[in-house]
Amino acid sequence: MNIRSIAGALILGLFLTTSCTTNPITGRSQISLIPSSQLMSSSFQGYKETLNKSKLSTDKVQVNRIKTIGKRIQKAVEAYYAQNNMSDKLAGFEWEFNLIEDPAVNAWCMPGGKVAFYTGILPICKTDEGIAVVMGHEIAHAVANHSGERASTGLIKEFGMGLAGAAVQNNPTMTNQILLQAAGAGSELGLLKFSRSHESESDHMGLIFMAMAGYNPEEAPKFWGRMAAAGGQAPPEFLSTHPSSSTRIKQLNNWMSEAKQYYKK
Repeated sequence: MNIRSIAGALILGLFLTTSCTTNPITGRSQISLIPSSQLMSSSFQGYKETLNKSKLSTDKVQVNRIKTIGKRIQKAVEAYYAQNNMSDKLAGFEWEFNLIEDPAVNAWCMPGGKVAFYTGILPICKTDEGIAVVMGHEIAHAVANHSGERASTGLIKEFGMGLAGAAVQNNPTMTNQILLQAAGAGSELGLLKFSRSHESESDHMGLIFMAMAGYNPEEAPKFWGRMAAAGGQAPPEFLSTHPSSSTRIKQLNNWMSEAKQYYKK
């Protein structure tokens, strides 16, 4: 190996070392090129723009359900983080819960706790517990920094490892666009669009969050069963960006005994 190759390897190694963080929930190493402050700023801006161009629901009963369940999950997340001495990881969060009038079967949570539910998913949720399944799952994506990780990966694919960090600093508009796509903010994105590992992590932690909030975790497999039925013919798991319904339900049942330890009616 020549000197140039050695130098390149050292620079790449230093870049990876300084650009990786440890997921506070799973302990898994994550690529994280975008500073938390920029993630929050982009998130809040994108969320505001989405609400401005969307029709917010005027159904007071349903809006109140989303806000009430959301706040209960929020408190559960904050309690979980406090119990594990990680409250600093939620610094800068400005929680918000809104219901959008849209037939899309969708819901998402952006970095900083900005949650959107679409009315199209409510018939599949059916109950407060069903809403809590989705709420816990989507919030888990946000607190686990899956959007930031996906956006960082997108930047690396777009510019290469050596230039991705510079792109974050020099092109904030492009970075924001990649972040919004990574967060799934839009009716054509969102639910079920993260990687299989991200989906499984969010299923696991979402199960615990809903249980801590006082919602029966046994409802989670039932919700995903309804989602599978509503989705029709799904692609094979190896072609999909998310676990197959059977795999997802099996995993949830395997985690159920753990989740029940947190569940108090």
